[in-house]
Amino acid sequence: MLWEVDIHPAPTEADRAAERLVASARQAGYGEQLNAATARAFLIQGEHLGEDQVQRICDELLCDRVVERAEFAPVGDDRLLATPARLAGDATLVQVLPKPGVMDPVALSTETAIADLGIERPLVRTLNKYWLTGVDAAAAQSVSDRLLANDAIEQSVIGPLSVDHLDAGGAYEFHLQHVKISGLDDDALMRLSKEGQLYLQLAEMQTIQRYFDELGREPTDIELETLAQTWSEHCSHKTLAGRIAYRDENGERTFDNMLKETIFAATLELRERWGADDWCVSIFKDNAGIVRFDEEDNIAFKVETHNHPSALEPYGGANTGLGGVIRDTLGTGLGAKPVCSTDVFCFAPPDVDAADLPPGVLHPRRVMQGVVEGVRDYGNRMGIPTVNGAVYFDERYLGNPLVYCGNAGIIPRDMSFKEPQPGDLAVAIGGRTGRDGIHGATFSSAELTSESEDLSGGAVQIGNAIEEKRVQDVLLAARDRGLYTAVTDCGAGGFSSAVGEMGEEIGAEVWLDKAPLKYEGLSYTEIWISEAQERMVFSVPEAKLAEFQSLCESEGVEAVVIGQFNPTGKLLLKYGEHTVGELPMSLLHDGRPPVVRQASYTPSPVTPLTPPDKANYTADLLAILGSLNVASKEWVIRQYDHEVQGGSVVKPLVGVRSDGPGDAAVVRPKLTSRRGMVIGCGMNPRYGDLDTGRMAASAIDEAVRNCVAVGADPKLIAVLDNFCWGDCEKPETLGSLVRAAITCHDLSLQLETPFVSGKDSLNNEFSYEADGQKQTIAIPPSLLISAMGQIDDVEKSVTMDLKQAGSALYLVGATRDELGGSHFAQVNDLEGGAAPTVDGPAARDTFIALHQAINSGLVRACHDLSEGGLAVAAAEMAFAGELGAQIDLSAVPFVGDGDSAAARLFSESNTRFLCEVAPENEAAFSEALGGRAAKVGVVTDSQELTIESGGAAVIKSPLGELKAAWQSPLAW
Repeated sequence: MLWEVDIHPAPTEADRAAERLVASARQAGYGEQLNAATARAFLIQGEHLGEDQVQRICDELLCDRVVERAEFAPVGDDRLLATPARLAGDATLVQVLPKPGVMDPVALSTETAIADLGIERPLVRTLNKYWLTGVDAAAAQSVSDRLLANDAIEQSVIGPLSVDHLDAGGAYEFHLQHVKISGLDDDALMRLSKEGQLYLQLAEMQTIQRYFDELGREPTDIELETLAQTWSEHCSHKTLAGRIAYRDENGERTFDNMLKETIFAATLELRERWGADDWCVSIFKDNAGIVRFDEEDNIAFKVETHNHPSALEPYGGANTGLGGVIRDTLGTGLGAKPVCSTDVFCFAPPDVDAADLPPGVLHPRRVMQGVVEGVRDYGNRMGIPTVNGAVYFDERYLGNPLVYCGNAGIIPRDMSFKEPQPGDLAVAIGGRTGRDGIHGATFSSAELTSESEDLSGGAVQIGNAIEEKRVQDVLLAARDRGLYTAVTDCGAGGFSSAVGEMGEEIGAEVWLDKAPLKYEGLSYTEIWISEAQERMVFSVPEAKLAEFQSLCESEGVEAVVIGQFNPTGKLLLKYGEHTVGELPMSLLHDGRPPVVRQASYTPSPVTPLTPPDKANYTADLLAILGSLNVASKEWVIRQYDHEVQGGSVVKPLVGVRSDGPGDAAVVRPKLTSRRGMVIGCGMNPRYGDLDTGRMAASAIDEAVRNCVAVGADPKLIAVLDNFCWGDCEKPETLGSLVRAAITCHDLSLQLETPFVSGKDSLNNEFSYEADGQKQTIAIPPSLLISAMGQIDDVEKSVTMDLKQAGSALYLVGATRDELGGSHFAQVNDLEGGAAPTVDGPAARDTFIALHQAINSGLVRACHDLSEGGLAVAAAEMAFAGELGAQIDLSAVPFVGDGDSAAARLFSESNTRFLCEVAPENEAAFSEALGGRAAKVGVVTDSQELTIESGGAAVIKSPLGELKAAWQSPLAW
């Protein structure tokens, strides 16, 4: 029997989902006459499911009778199609449900909950129903396509459902498929690469062709897919870890492995420099970087990108982006316990006119809402606090948003490494395998186009945080019992990457028919490369298999042996009695052909930026505070639980009303200790328009600066790099990335700040046809630097809000004429100027001196100067603390030419802080900073910010006006 249960808002309650839909539809131009009503619906199928049982399911599980009403009937009953009473007139019914085979986490949880009631476990699917009035059927379909259903994962139905809408396919009939590659010319090879969504280069296709020609046979489809996954940009980082001939104004230089010779090399040199004092544990070789924390434990940190999937399906892309990076932490060493998460998003402005969107592009507001909800739901449901992040806006992220998700965890020192052993069994646990996530690794390595949703919709994955929470609990318990020798997650490439990487030094045999499936019909190749979520692979000694499986069963986690690590040096893939693939590990991991890529960088000439000479800059300050990149992100932050686990010390929002912008997060990973972990980040893509080297330096300085501002020890800060770039087949684009990497190397050594992990995401471009011509939108070069610091006692942490009238305000660091790429330049439409520089040795000395002052209790409040410079920092500190401030610009230390009121107010020079110091601590603070700090003002109780120059106020504004400007742009 197939029942449908509809859950409506109670007659006394507002239909919030309908209100949001109507607002969005009217904004999109569908007219004031449109109205709507909504319902959540469940399709429940059980052979012996009766009316009394469905009633019980409604009452005990699905419907909150206080604010909702439920009605149910067999599917197709007219009562379920009738227009709700709250709408007047006839309505068009639009039903939106996942496509067959797409992960439906709510349905899975509902099935489990029904079984817990003692009712035979049924099959459940969910959908959403929308009744629309004021539009005809064609307009209703348009509303559905643009606002309700995402064709990558969902289907919309006008009117009643049919069996076809629910069909998930039939059983799979085995057929070994070979792919003709012998005899193909270069054009045919590249056509095969593109049409097969392999996205390999010509030299790589030629290498594969030669290998199988020597064997005298064609490759099977699974062999070709395995090579494509392993050699993909996403998995092998073949551009940045490859050979590059680089040329800039300093001459020519050749890299055999650019990443190893820049970022990796800096950390190796630092470790040699430190010798016995080396506090790095594992760098660039596991799922996350690991550093020493205390005598018992280490801490791990990883930041990933999930850009392309989020462009197609924002909720699912971001949801699984966070889920995947949490599994990176879980799969580090023998397993780290996740303690906090971070996120950084880059979107096009949310007020883009829908009529101006290129074909195939979701509206930025829809992308933003979906991405935030995806991260929110995954983190909150897993019970992991999201404690730090940022949001950036630029028109060039249209069609290609960036979604960075990070996770940090704690791991016992003696469990920080793993090594699978010959003879161990490969055991998969967690979610079942489905078609969600097919070609995710190769798709992420390709340019997005207006057709990507149709061609690569299967690359989108849907997460299930509840399943991952169970996996986490099992993993940590099994780790502590010593039940496995290695673990990794099924990330990009699924079983292909997990087993392929774990068995690289040994060999592996995989029995694909043993893998648990979500539904029938998957081929052996789909099973192998699916990126269905919440799955991990363990290397389990046979003697410990029974205990391992028993533990999994006790937590409701499915665990199945899918293969064995055999010392053959080969990857052998079987389906039943059939061998479907056989490849040497050496070909997979070392056989990719070397390609020398050309890279060049020509610095843009620095043109003068002459700021307007004004008597008053209050309007400029208000405009900067109200610009999207500076404005409050409270709408995002409030959706996250940053208190769960009880370790959050310095929150994302601070101050009297907990709504001021904190610099970095402080978290206690062990509630039995006051030692803390500090998480911060730095990024400013606009600087890259002027010089990507200076952009990289500024990002590093900002990330470290944020951590130091709350109390982190600069001698124990590790950083991660995440390069998101455009098409690096273009020499000038790749050159701009190499420029940034060289700067990362140099500044890492100067600051003695090691890189311990990283990730790159290339080909972040979107192309479409317009007027018969190909148009391309390339993202700006976007380097995110994430920092993980440490503080020996969290009670010494400092926040940025002003604390007491009468305190002195000290500016730490020198101000320069560096308005290029600044927010002052942006709000005034000014071009040119120089992006900020970083004096590495001076920065390190400043960080150490300020830390000593904070650690000695000499600082009441500290805020780093970044977007908007001194004026914005002072405004934020004042309205967060609800105390006024008076500042004298003539006291601001200025270095070099270009000295002006605008430069002193709004320059974004690096390595600067604004500190509040109690009167009795001024002498000690000045001594600790050793001439690096100047007294520039005083905290007042006036509820007003006043900044003077030459005795006249150049900025004068009530705090309420400043705060309103800062909070209003994203007050959704």
